[in-house]
Amino acid sequence: VQLQASGGGSVQAGGSLRLSCVASGPDARAYALGWFRQAPNKEREFVATIAWSGDLAYYSDSVQGRFTISRDNARNTAYLQMNNLKPEDTALYYCIADGELTTAQYMGDRYWGQGTLVTVSS
Repeated sequence: VQLQASGGGSVQAGGSLRLSCVASGPDARAYALGWFRQAPNKEREFVATIAWSGDLAYYSDSVQGRFTISRDNARNTAYLQMNNLKPEDTALYYCIADGELTTAQYMGDRYWGQGTLVTVSS
């Protein structure tokens, strides 16, 4: 599975951004899609993930209620709508694909896309 992320940018605190992740390859739509992020000098952390069917999603506590993940299987694309952004959301955001819906930090068969940078100023 190949993943192409886009949509990062710079916003002020309280603003919004929408990230997109296009998945391609055999059975791409059968994978759970999600996002991790890594801030400068910090560990990479889970953000959100959504089942292949789109009917179940999980979020980290830090983004619950502000971020919404969705997917359009006709376009093999997942979206991360980020509202009420905070300076602590500043990070490189990575799209991921998993063979099962999981929030695990490490998965042996996880696919990673390139990062897209989100910068939130106060």
